[in-house]
Amino acid sequence: METTSRVGAQAPAAEGGQQLPSVRRTVDGYLRAPFPWYGLDEAFTGPRWLMQVGTTSDGAVEHGSIGHGDEPSLRGETGSGEPREKFAVVVTVAAQPSRRTADGTGLLEATSVSSAAWLAGVGLLSFTWPGQMDHSLRDDWLEQQTETAWALADDLDGPEWSRLSLPVDGAAASFHYRESEFGWVLAGTTGAGVHLGAYGRGMSAYGLGFAPIKDITAYA
Repeated sequence: METTSRVGAQAPAAEGGQQLPSVRRTVDGYLRAPFPWYGLDEAFTGPRWLMQVGTTSDGAVEHGSIGHGDEPSLRGETGSGEPREKFAVVVTVAAQPSRRTADGTGLLEATSVSSAAWLAGVGLLSFTWPGQMDHSLRDDWLEQQTETAWALADDLDGPEWSRLSLPVDGAAASFHYRESEFGWVLAGTTGAGVHLGAYGRGMSAYGLGFAPIKDITAYA
């Protein structure tokens, strides 16, 4: 899946309560998507926040992430005596066949449940690395773990994954699920033209449900 990510951290409000342009641009990225965004359903009553949007090489929005709960910090930066954050991130991926780029010069890979699983696995890695590891070794560790996440996502019927049934749009849906020392990852699909990935830690995946987001601007 050939995409580029646009990270959109929230900016502080300007004087008078108006949001700064960087926040509006972040929301605009989500608004450009031709598919519905998903988050946790109404059973979750905690904070929700925008994370990032991924685009294809020709600028089309293809996937994005919505955070729920505590905004996570890197695990390696958290002392062992401090509580770990409780969060879950939902990744929405447009279900797309293999297709030509807008200029006709290239071919974009099809998206699948494996795409959602890989994005979720890499997303979890972005907030975790062994606390005893020297910072200079982190790039090598991330590269190795990213390759592992890709291999796992490409083998969803393998022994590392189990099945988990969770509600999507109020109906039970089957997800591929795995746990690691860093947290959990799951991936499945919907009947709304999108695949779903999710990852988190400190918050059990077993009680989660997913629903389309009615107003994405409320998350900014």
